[in-house]
Amino acid sequence: MSSALTQSIWLQTFRRMAKRKLALAALVTVLGYALVAVLAHCNLLASNWNVAVGASYESPSIQQWFGTDIFGRSVVAKVIKSTEVAMNVGFVVSIIAITIGVALGAVAGYFGGIIDELIVWLYSTLASIPNIMLLITLTFILGKGILAVYIALGMTNWVELCRLIRGEVIRHKDREYIQAATAIGAGNARKLVVHILPNIIHIVIIKFSAIFQIAIKSEVILSYLGLGVQNSPSWGIMINDAKVELMRGVWWQLTFATVAMFLLVLAFNILSDALRDALDPKLRGK
Repeated sequence: MSSALTQSIWLQTFRRMAKRKLALAALVTVLGYALVAVLAHCNLLASNWNVAVGASYESPSIQQWFGTDIFGRSVVAKVIKSTEVAMNVGFVVSIIAITIGVALGAVAGYFGGIIDELIVWLYSTLASIPNIMLLITLTFILGKGILAVYIALGMTNWVELCRLIRGEVIRHKDREYIQAATAIGAGNARKLVVHILPNIIHIVIIKFSAIFQIAIKSEVILSYLGLGVQNSPSWGIMINDAKVELMRGVWWQLTFATVAMFLLVLAFNILSDALRDALDPKLRGK
């Protein structure tokens, strides 16, 4: 695929997405969350999230937009810092899962034989185990903390991508352009990396968006159960703390943590659907 043709395809994709206002709104929302996460990571936002800024359980006001928690800490600062955690988890887990899924799927689909059988057995076995049970087991083994969350989620979210990549590689490896590459002496690695993978990259992009939001939801669940993030705010920890606070009429920590998570996950779902519609040749009628 030539560079000019590749640029044309991506330009057409962006134009198709630009016509959908909902997709554009989702993209802007995701970029907004990413900007907040970067600023928080650089300590330009919410750097003093663990410092008391008011009395315990102050309700939302002009001074404290999202109110305060039991220790008088700003809930808005905790939501911002939790955004950094969520975006970090989503990005790192997506990279891990995509690396494993693409590598194993491409090798299985291209070489076949015993390698294919072993990889199919591996992802079929993992797929047969309930995801939440596998996550909890891995986090118990690896221990609590953000590193354990990265590894556990990365090791459990590559299965579907691997299956999809394997199927696409099997479909492409006997096509004319691969036969032509073989005729001019291209090796297996070149045929996979240079010729086949660029033609199925749309699947990777779509799954990146899907895995990102799955990782965010899973991190919230693990943190809610006390198995995820430690010594840092998380939407899951904030929701867990709110169990007791609701009995005292303190609703703001639960509300704002839930709304922040809901908007991000919704935006990723809309963006994932838009990317699928724009990138998948079958859905474009081609």
